[in-house]
Amino acid sequence: MSLITEDQVVLDLVGADRHEATRRLGERLVASGRCTDLDAFLGDVRKREETMATGLPGGIGIPHARSAAITEPSLVFGRSGDGIDWGAKDGPATLVFLIAAPEAGGDAHMQMLPKLARALMKKDFKAALAAATTEAEVVRIVSAEVELDQPAAAPAAAAGGADTTGAAAPAAKRALNLVGVTSCPTGIAHTYMAAEGLENAAKAAGHTMKVETQGSAGSTPLSAAEIAAADAVIFAHDLPVKDAGRFAGKPLVDVGVKKGISDGPALVTQAEQLVTEWDADPSKREAAVAAAAAAGPSGGLTSKVESGASTGTKIRQWLMTGVSYMIPFVAAGGILIALSFMLAQIALGEQGPIEIVKYGLTAEGKYNITQSFSAFSLESWAGLLFVIGGASFGFLVPILSGFIAFAIADRPGLVPGIVGGSIAATMGAGFLGGLATGFLAGFVARWIAHWKVAKGVRGVMPVVVIPLLSTLITAGLFITVLGRPIKALSDALTSGLNNMSGSSALLLGIVLGAMMGFDLGGPVNKAAYFFATAGLATAGTVADAPQLKIMAAVMAAGMVAPLAMALATTVRPHLFSEPERENGKAAWLLGASFISEGAIPFAAADPVRIITSSVIGSAVTGGLVMVFGATLRAPHGGIWVLPLIGNFLLFLLALVIGVLVMTAIVVSLKSRDTHLAEVDASATV
Repeated sequence: MSLITEDQVVLDLVGADRHEATRRLGERLVASGRCTDLDAFLGDVRKREETMATGLPGGIGIPHARSAAITEPSLVFGRSGDGIDWGAKDGPATLVFLIAAPEAGGDAHMQMLPKLARALMKKDFKAALAAATTEAEVVRIVSAEVELDQPAAAPAAAAGGADTTGAAAPAAKRALNLVGVTSCPTGIAHTYMAAEGLENAAKAAGHTMKVETQGSAGSTPLSAAEIAAADAVIFAHDLPVKDAGRFAGKPLVDVGVKKGISDGPALVTQAEQLVTEWDADPSKREAAVAAAAAAGPSGGLTSKVESGASTGTKIRQWLMTGVSYMIPFVAAGGILIALSFMLAQIALGEQGPIEIVKYGLTAEGKYNITQSFSAFSLESWAGLLFVIGGASFGFLVPILSGFIAFAIADRPGLVPGIVGGSIAATMGAGFLGGLATGFLAGFVARWIAHWKVAKGVRGVMPVVVIPLLSTLITAGLFITVLGRPIKALSDALTSGLNNMSGSSALLLGIVLGAMMGFDLGGPVNKAAYFFATAGLATAGTVADAPQLKIMAAVMAAGMVAPLAMALATTVRPHLFSEPERENGKAAWLLGASFISEGAIPFAAADPVRIITSSVIGSAVTGGLVMVFGATLRAPHGGIWVLPLIGNFLLFLLALVIGVLVMTAIVVSLKSRDTHLAEVDASATV
């Protein structure tokens, strides 16, 4: 039996994408009588590719599948002059092998894959295929390397009535040890919800799983022993996994973080399938280890920007990378300053915050905290907290700028981004200046990093040339050209916010609240959150700055949806399914902690009614918080930072009103539709 014939060779393979190219190869199987249903076979190939990309480094594509439409094990070879994208990171595939095996074809499929993979590791084999001029030459080259083992003679049946049907009892499904990693751009909600979703799915399937959450609060890494004992790994992440090389040699399911929340059971099933495949084909494990070794060690700083994403998506990912690294500085600085103001009010009365602003490391007299600190003075403690918080706030713009540049250009972007951000802050250009220097530094550093230079210069490019030139260009352009107009724009924005009151404040709060309630952690929600957290960088130490009101409005609005769904499932449980009622119990804590994603299960099941209600309720709360003048310096926390909220009683009142509004709308809409369904049912009877 020949795996490949001259009819199964395409020396001029073309196609708009890999699916069209695969169809061209599959048509050769139909022509040779080895495929009875082309569409069914192509569907099986695509299903396999959805599990794991079949593009390999070095310009290789190996689409493959078992299929009921295939009559005998077969190979089809295609050679593309321009190359076709097959999912490999290093570029398109020029040599493509379509591997087809019958659904009940024993281990033919697993024999072809490792033999072909080993052959493709040989430079002479690939070079010969690239240089071949005839179909017959390709058949000879491939047949010399890839052929199926001859089946062994069947043993004689044992005496005593042994089973001679040849049917083996199906192997019992074994319990697996799974490990995983989850992360999201802000490292707050999706990270931990995905971890919980994966752990619950694994438990339901009879497996054990431990997940490393790489969130904004840091992570407790999986131990080497836990990784070594794992049968498979699941990554659900929107930022690259730190030290991903630790997991080399393990079957890997790699998806975005939202898949971990919504499709946990499916991901566990994929992991089970991969374990089965890898157990049958040890060469896959060897290839994974070799690929990880070739990639080298991974760094601790991470940023995930999808290579195939749209320009708009990439911009959002660059921005959110900067925000994710800025948030810890915001949290530390904002909370420390808020605590210092609280202590100052206790020690000095209403004028306390004004007095505390005078403290510093270089101030004169009693306001120099390095010289006048007293452990028994509340005023001294307030001054100490204020100085440390102010120092943390001083890094907001440089860190935002630096890590936007890092997301664009990787490590070469850090130096020009941070230096440019520091200059923007010094010039008073605020977070707008940080955005400008971040993007400018990133693109300049990436441009310089791709210069083709002599070998002797390559060694000093990352440590001398790139940081020197990119910093000079970024800082020089900002100081001489961009800085002044951006500062003017920043001043105008700050002035507009400072003058905002009455209807303008109400309108802004309504818009931001509606955005927070619209997609519950999605891009629109994140845009409103980014506006609020970036504004904290320009709030300075003013106790009632409008930027602090915006942060309070955004956080309160983001708490509405999960709390309203928790309340709705409590007061009208018969309107919800049992799983929804269980989700409602968890939503109390999620909503109170400012995790909008707690309402996602409800919105996924009933998007029109839930999202409509969420937008209205969240908009009401956002508008009221702005009108009431509540303030907040912490970028997250929910009720856990309640003591740090200015006018917290009015903040709570606005939150309660929004929750009640959303609950009333949800209950009303669901009750109406339930009543209509009952009327229709009775009419039918």
